[in-house]
Amino acid sequence: VSGGEDDIQQLQKALLDYLDENTETDASLVFSRKFYIAQWFRDTTMETEKAIKSQKDEDSSEGTHHAKDVETTGQIMHRAENRKTFLRSIIKTAPSQFSTLKMNSDTVDYEDACLIVRYLASMRPFAQSFDIYLTQ
Repeated sequence: VSGGEDDIQQLQKALLDYLDENTETDASLVFSRKFYIAQWFRDTTMETEKAIKSQKDEDSSEGTHHAKDVETTGQIMHRAENRKTFLRSIIKTAPSQFSTLKMNSDTVDYEDACLIVRYLASMRPFAQSFDIYLTQ
């Protein structure tokens, strides 16, 4: 996985497909599925707010406003809206309908789901800054 936005969304969808498929055997997976969706939605909002705030701080320190910064802010907002739209579409889809929209769920087993979870967790800010915490 290259870590691109589409790749991450495909991994998220595959994980949610796996959780949806196995809710009959483990009822806690329903909660897990809802938790992941809510956490990814929250992460998108937080990342967008941080990126916009950092750009505003850069603009105020420079004293001038560049058109390039406006494009970057627009791109950040567009990317965030795409992620939120993706998550909203999953939220609005009933579990029975969700299984008909599966992309690669038949190729995801327990080990693959664990690997996806580890990869997506490594993309979170705490996991990325863990080395800094250990160094300090």
